Amino acid sequence: MSIKQLFDLSNKTALITGGSRGLGLQIAQALGEMGATLALVARKKDELTQAQNHLKLLGISSFIIVADLQDETVFTPIVTQAMSDLGHIDILVNNAGATWGAPAEDYPASAWHKLMNLNINAMFFMSQAVAKVSMIPRQYGKIINVASVAGLRGNPSAMQTIGYNTSKGAAVNHTRALAAEWGKYNINVNAICPGFFPSKMTKGLLEKMEESIIRKTPMGRLGGDEDLMGAAVYLASEASRHVTGQYIAVDGGSCIC
Repeated sequence: MSIKQLFDLSNKTALITGGSRGLGLQIAQALGEMGATLALVARKKDELTQAQNHLKLLGISSFIIVADLQDETVFTPIVTQAMSDLGHIDILVNNAGATWGAPAEDYPASAWHKLMNLNINAMFFMSQAVAKVSMIPRQYGKIINVASVAGLRGNPSAMQTIGYNTSKGAAVNHTRALAAEWGKYNINVNAICPGFFPSKMTKGLLEKMEESIIRKTPMGRLGGDEDLMGAAVYLASEASRHVTGQYIAVDGGSCIC
């Protein structure tokens, strides 16, 4: 293969959770621009429709699936619909997630369970459902888990995000464990660990800490609208076929400081 062929996603299909906005939509656009046909999953139909229209203007074909991944009954129906729309699923991007800020001693049980359900339980059950129906039978698959640099280090006291950090640390090791088990099926499982990107999820925190975060980041800026695209395409393509159980920190160097 030429290097262009290694990165080409023509005739590939991708299912992306949390794909209606933010980092999920950025990843969806990257995979679509490289030729993949997409199925986007999110809770809100209006946001999914907006994302689909945005992608259509770029010449990217996509389908939308409305589902709440905190409901453990949705995974099989999601895959059934995605298989109907796409025919098969080559790439799964587990991007859906949430955060919650509170002191550890006062952290609400409801918030803890919400984060674990969405940030780690849904990641596993979505992967399991896709693998059983499409990837294992076809002996091929690329799973990309969107973790976070928050899962690579402790929890700075000013952030008070013990639930988020815990769930993202679990996502990183989940990636390693699943990669070890599913390598025999020719399924690559890797993770992207974003640093701080402006988004709906990070808006409140960045209002308080943006200057401090930028000051402590070697590249001297936050993540931008194109900064996850290269890593996502690499991990979704044949260029990474001998890479599994790894993470790529896309954070401007913040986790090395």
